[in-house]
Amino acid sequence: MLGVPVFLVIAYWVIGCSFVLGMTLDNIGAALSDVFTDGFALLAMPLFILTGDLINRSGIARRLSDFAYACLGWIRGGLAMASLGACGLFAAISGSNSATTATIGSMLHPEMVKGGYDERFAAATAAAGGTVGIIIPPSIIFIVYGFLMNLPISDLFVAGILPGSLMVLGMMLACWIVCQRNGWGHLIRLEILRVFKTAVGAWLGFFAIGLVLWGIYTGKFSPTEAAGVTVGFCIIVGLISLPLHGFLGAKDKERPIAEKHVTEMLVVEGFRLRDLPSITMRSAQITGILAPLIAISVVMQQILSLLGAQQTIGSFVTSMGGYYAVLFTAMVIVFIFGMILESLPVTIILAPILAPVAQSVGVDPIHFAVIFLVGASIGFITPPYGLNLYVASGVTGVPYFRLLRYAVPYLAALISVWILVALVPELASLLLPERG
Repeated sequence: MLGVPVFLVIAYWVIGCSFVLGMTLDNIGAALSDVFTDGFALLAMPLFILTGDLINRSGIARRLSDFAYACLGWIRGGLAMASLGACGLFAAISGSNSATTATIGSMLHPEMVKGGYDERFAAATAAAGGTVGIIIPPSIIFIVYGFLMNLPISDLFVAGILPGSLMVLGMMLACWIVCQRNGWGHLIRLEILRVFKTAVGAWLGFFAIGLVLWGIYTGKFSPTEAAGVTVGFCIIVGLISLPLHGFLGAKDKERPIAEKHVTEMLVVEGFRLRDLPSITMRSAQITGILAPLIAISVVMQQILSLLGAQQTIGSFVTSMGGYYAVLFTAMVIVFIFGMILESLPVTIILAPILAPVAQSVGVDPIHFAVIFLVGASIGFITPPYGLNLYVASGVTGVPYFRLLRYAVPYLAALISVWILVALVPELASLLLPERG
């Protein structure tokens, strides 16, 4: 409410409670040290954040958006639906909700306004599309959840594929209904050749997505190793593409038009070596916000345990009754917390409390992790916080409160998918190698 960073709020509370409970401040230092020295899985977080910035700067994100529009532009609301599809594709490489919203929103919002869409709806679409950034693997918040709850991050990644895809499809349906009623969007012809060309043009993005999913699904990479491989791939592509563009461009007058088109499809814009420090610094700034918050949360969990908060909330949820009563009570709690907090503190505070209770009534830990994080992702477009709404407002220039009305159809679609995921555990377990 006062604009104080969440990290400082939690840190001051932890320090104050440490004094009240008679705990030494050495405990805080030891906990922070253990997180940063023993948390190998957390190394994937800054690497996937960097991946998102690299694919945006290199032009890969633009190629994925063009492919989505070529596939969906012939449907009423096709460009808006394409932006949702582009969000899903971008999320499959970056793992970040805010990066997804900012990148796709800045690229496609002006195009949507030119294409006859209401600017408020266009901005809300980018905000809603960003919610899948933490569900479709790789996912930064899945890494944090797996670290906190000692669950295999590879299994969490695989479990998020179907629910994340359903979120995209659900929002596309809501988008089509709204655009159909309002007559928004200029239609383009469905041309197989255009779809093919844009698909070829986006081949580097598809390769990066396939590389991550193949490595994690087959066990060739751990999530951290997959993040490192993807960063290396994006850096090589970005550095090679720019001089290659220049070389081929100099030859344009000597080549037939058909070859020019092939070059444009296969080679992305790229970036210079001197651009890497600024790209890395931007990613480091985001990591510098998230990493201390995760570290201080470990001490917060210790204090909450000493205060009996976990037992109190756990007893309340358990008292609701059986399997479904406990599950839906936990979902309501996550939804309410998501309205006022970002997904990271929601996960840090509630996951260690609710997950054991859900497991005690028979909810599979992986299934509950997906339920929990889908609910946390919905908080990105729920006021009064709604981080993605703020991000979309910032990159599009549309005031925050003007977005709220147009976020409602997407909110309804996401809640419907959330309930479906809760009622059908197979949506989380179907693709797991040992369960599918």
